[in-house]
Formats: sequence, structure tokens, C-alpha cells
Amino acid sequence: MKIRKRAAGLLGLALTAGALAQAAPAAASTSEVPFCQLSLASTTSGGDVILRGLYGVVPPGASPSRWGGKDLVPDNQVRLTSGLGTQMNAEQNGESRRQYVVLGTGLYQLTYDVNDFWGDVDPASVKRTPIGGGWGDVRYLESSRFNRGSTLVRHNAYALLGDTILRWNVDGTAFTRKATYAGFSAVKTMTLISQTATYDTFLANTRGGALYTIRIPVSGAPVVKVVRRSTWQGFESLVANGCGLKTIVLGVDQETGAPYLYEFGHANGTATVIRALGKVPRTFTEVAHARRFQDNLEREQLSGE
Repeated sequence: MKIRKRAAGLLGLALTAGALAQAAPAAASTSEVPFCQLSLASTTSGGDVILRGLYGVVPPGASPSRWGGKDLVPDNQVRLTSGLGTQMNAEQNGESRRQYVVLGTGLYQLTYDVNDFWGDVDPASVKRTPIGGGWGDVRYLESSRFNRGSTLVRHNAYALLGDTILRWNVDGTAFTRKATYAGFSAVKTMTLISQTATYDTFLANTRGGALYTIRIPVSGAPVVKVVRRSTWQGFESLVANGCGLKTIVLGVDQETGAPYLYEFGHANGTATVIRALGKVPRTFTEVAHARRFQDNLEREQLSGE
């Protein structure tokens, strides 16, 4: 993967000039990155965002933590967050960010601007736009934007509530054309791993320890495939990022704060190759974890299945 001048190379968080204090593992050069990476945005109970770069080597590497914004949401309110999408401004000297957040029982769209990619948040730009209520028991939230080039083709939002996966079409701040898919009461959490014009695919773990892919098409019933039958019950949070046809997956045990990295081959049921990279040398005490990525470009989309 080429490191772009934009120094954001969002997946290579610590490789950018002036971005983070610690460099990536020694295997990396300034022009090619021969390992998978994940740019992680974690939200604290105090409403702050912390940014980290994670590196898919053995043992896993991690950059130092860096503030991504302070007091963006009220204290002790955040329950869930979607992926943190970024958009470079016209002057190419800063970025806007957007993310769905569940605060208490309400869903909001959080938006704000950042001066210089790693600078301070502009306080005047922080907005929390209410979307709707009744989100207090939702246990997973995600947004999927499918682009061709820089043109948005479709935008869907997903939630996991009780035994049901819910999907909406998104138009601005309006959630419309709700679809529901029952039969998922055993699912503990999920993470988006693949996006096409006609479907999204999620990786999901269950309370009993199984691991599945769940493909949700634009029309029709979900397609569920078992990937592993046991040992995956320990993670309350999963976060994935693309790496060619591979996927790097972070699993976080929220009870202990222990994070583990895995490299997945192209998803293919029980034939899926999974490489355990080991424990990340950090303890994650934040409430919610999400992928950080540039959400208005085709090259940032996921292709894990």
C-alpha cells in the first residue's frame, strides 16, 4: 500500500510525518507497508476520542495513543459508535469527521472539523444531530457507504436489537425503508468486513463462541456461513479493516481491556484462513471502538468476502 502525501494514509497512522511519536514496526519502509494495519478510534466514557494505529505483525505493534477530540459528547452517555468517517477539506490541510453515536437511548450523528489532520478540533464545528430514540438496548451499530470513485452509490445503517438485525437506507439524516432480519439472538457483536453495490457482509461472534459471516443483500434474505464453531465468545467488540483481499480484525475483551489482532484470509466459510497475531501491547479501557477511514472514496471500501 502506497503512503500518500496526505500523510493521513489513514491506515498507517503512525507512519505520517508529525502524526504520532512512535514509528511503525521496523519492517515498514516509507514507501511500502508489507503488513496489514488498522486505524482505531476509541471513545471514552468522558466523551473523548482516542486514536491509535495497530500493526499486523507478530507480536502486534501499536502506536502511542493520541487525542482525536475532547468532550465531543457528554460524560457517561456514549454506548455505541459506528465507524469514524473522514473527509479531506478542499484546501487539503484538514478534515471533517462524522460518526453515528448512541448516547443513552438516542441515536445522533456526530460531526466536527479538525485543523490540520492531527490538530485540534474546531469547537464551533461540533454538532450532534438527533436521529431518533429507542436505542437503549441496541448492541451493535454501523454505517456502510458504498462509493464508485468519489460518488456515493448507496448508504445503509445497521443495528442489532434483540434477535433482529435492522437495516435502513440513509438519506442525509433520515433513516428510511427499514428492513428487519430475525434469528440473531445469539450474536454478541459484529463488524463490517465487505461492501459491494449489492450487499454488505459482517463478521459476527456469538455468546456460545461461534464465528459467522452474515451477508445482507440489498434485496433478499441474509446469507449466513459458519467460520469457526468455538472459542470466539470472549470479545464484546470487533473492529475490521481491509488489507487487499485480507482483513485485519481486532477483538477486544471489554471486561479486561485486552485487545487481540487477527489476520483473516478472504472469507469462505470454514475454509477461511485465520492467523492469530497475538495480544496488542495495550489495555483498552474505552467504551466503544471503531475503524477510522476516509469514507467518501472507493479505495477505502472493504472487500473481505
